[in-house]
Amino acid sequence: MRHIDLAVIGSGSGNSIIDDRFSRLSVALIDEGDPFGGTCLNEGCIPSKMFVHTAEVAREIRGAGRYGIHAEPPTVDWPAIRDRVFGRIDPIAAAGLGWRESQPGVSMMRGTARFTGVRELEVSYPDGTRESLSADRIVLAAGSRPRIPEIPGLDALELEGKVHTSSTIMRLQKLPSTMVILGGGFVAVEFAHIFSALGVAVTLIHRSAYLLRHADAELAQALTDELSQRVVVRLNQSVVEVDGNGRGGIGVYTTDLNDIEYSYDAEVLLVATGRIPNGDRLDLGATGVEVDSDGYVVVDAHQRTTAEGIFALGDVSNPSMLKHAANADARVVQHNLLHPDDLATSNHATIPYAVFTEPQLAGIGATEQELRAAHTPYRAGVERYADVAYGWALEDPGVHVAKVLVDPETLQLLGCHILGPQASTLIQPAIQAMATGLDARTMARGQYWIHPALTEVLENALLQVAPDR
Repeated sequence: MRHIDLAVIGSGSGNSIIDDRFSRLSVALIDEGDPFGGTCLNEGCIPSKMFVHTAEVAREIRGAGRYGIHAEPPTVDWPAIRDRVFGRIDPIAAAGLGWRESQPGVSMMRGTARFTGVRELEVSYPDGTRESLSADRIVLAAGSRPRIPEIPGLDALELEGKVHTSSTIMRLQKLPSTMVILGGGFVAVEFAHIFSALGVAVTLIHRSAYLLRHADAELAQALTDELSQRVVVRLNQSVVEVDGNGRGGIGVYTTDLNDIEYSYDAEVLLVATGRIPNGDRLDLGATGVEVDSDGYVVVDAHQRTTAEGIFALGDVSNPSMLKHAANADARVVQHNLLHPDDLATSNHATIPYAVFTEPQLAGIGATEQELRAAHTPYRAGVERYADVAYGWALEDPGVHVAKVLVDPETLQLLGCHILGPQASTLIQPAIQAMATGLDARTMARGQYWIHPALTEVLENALLQVAPDR
């Protein structure tokens, strides 16, 4: 059995750990993914946002009349859209693999890893061969995969090529005329936006009363109402069966809270009902790594697992399942591998998020419903885009807002939630304030806010909770 100093399982954020400071060690990077580079690069954040921007352009063209600009309805060339995205992404993945394989001291092992003992691994290759190795230290960065619900008929052979997840939906050979999406989270609403903007008749089926149910309830409800204007949104429904008998090729059958039955037809079904961590594929029991009831690897504040010498990061251990969180975890693990006597810690208390649908929704910290449930005193400030100058330029409809929640005594930010154009960017000052302990009054009046930039919507929300003395 070959012995090495460090093994890293996963080529997403785990790949970023290995730099020149590890050059004196024997290192193995183990990854079964094809293409190389993890979910974010190949089938997640980056390609999906390239599609999101394309969708926004199509929507702007169709809505240009409100600015007095009259344009022809856009013609959608799906192969060109798809190939623009992956014509950039795929070469990056290939180049990343080539560069990593050329690094001295790093063994690139393109197979599937599982534990066979304490810090002992077996790697199975596509050709059927296997290799065993042991390591002084191991990093679990194995990521996550789409959750496939147990729905009768979903795996029927007749539906092959018609049922997709986020891993495959962006590489469709042709644009369908109709699509059913199951789910109501980040992935579901982003793809509902993308495909509806490109002319697909989209039906979104969700089991809850509104979309994005973990977000601020008021803003999530507003987003649900706005998306419902261009997507058929069916709420409080559970899918009971899927078959190949619907018009277009797929039939989806549901019941609501009153057991009333419904049916929906589509050419393509996108299953976007969440993701699950890949720890269950590693035989973690063989090495003493504990997982929680949801399947996430248990880590401490230093990203150490319950097994000595084994660290974990990203989706396999972090329920936020966000790339910026995985990158932060990776920086902590990297430091702690290099400096075992001066351990860095992770901060998972306030991880921000953004949903790149239309309108965008971004948030950090507590929501109003969470503060109420905990009986936590707070003060809320809400400013409409429509009430600031750049909102006039956007012809904002009046439903987009910035909301800040602060402690009434200290004026420290407890949360911030923004619904509307550029929300993913506008929220960054609030993220910085919560990270550095900046209070709302200092934030509002201790700096310049460019006029008439859209950031004034956040400034004015802050002034509502921390007015000038």
